[in-house]
Amino acid sequence: MRRGNLPSAPNYTNAALVMGLVNLLWIFMAIWAVFGFPIVLVTGFVLDRGIARLSQRS
Repeated sequence: MRRGNLPSAPNYTNAALVMGLVNLLWIFMAIWAVFGFPIVLVTGFVLDRGIARLSQRS
């Protein structure tokens, strides 16, 4: 096998972002159905703060 002629890897960034959004939406809908909308708002706020904290670390 020749090592010099490898094709470039496909870019799956958009697909990963779309699937992340789909997963986030169904998880929020499940939390909303079980606990109600205020808990979804709190969960979203906690996720936002966690992501902001992670972005400040790196």
